[in-house]
Amino acid sequence: MFSLENSKVAFVLFLLICLAGLQACGPRAFTKGQYDDPNKVILLDDKFNENDMQLMSNALVESLGQYEKFQNRSDKPTVMIGQVRNRTSEHIDIKMLMDKIRTALIKSGKFRFVDKDARAELAEEYQYQSGEYVDQATALKKGHQKGVQYIINGDLGSNVQQVGRDKVVYYKVTMNLIDATANTIDWADEREVRKIYKKRSISE
Repeated sequence: MFSLENSKVAFVLFLLICLAGLQACGPRAFTKGQYDDPNKVILLDDKFNENDMQLMSNALVESLGQYEKFQNRSDKPTVMIGQVRNRTSEHIDIKMLMDKIRTALIKSGKFRFVDKDARAELAEEYQYQSGEYVDQATALKKGHQKGVQYIINGDLGSNVQQVGRDKVVYYKVTMNLIDATANTIDWADEREVRKIYKKRSISE
């Protein structure tokens, strides 16, 4: 005869089977990985990716590095990254793009940069070092920061066309080098990236 105790055991087993089934059907974590060449082009989806970022940053750095006004300068112009607007419908890490450009320009040995984001932190440090806790013979003094000569700003835009199973994704980044004294655009360039996708059929 089927007892109450047996029914409890059967119910527990049923719950365990259901939980195991849910885990099998649920999303699986990525547990196996390997290092890959960051310069290799991999298109997993139709979004802006690191390959697009590399193509754009490399082209713009090369263009600005060859700008004739900076070819024979003995000094390094002081540059600051200004506002670079994301005009696409995607969430794109613009800071990562501009960090790549800034790093490459610094490594070229032709430019030096000021950090706009560090201004508040530096102001706080100046305030602290002017106080009684710091030896004033070694304290940082205000008024010695380098003035900005140029500002880099720009825009990143996109356009998407889709007809049937075919999709074309187009990106264009435009960068400007602004003379901070005269407010003139001394250099400007753009880089375009176009990618073509075809939607897979159900049988593929």
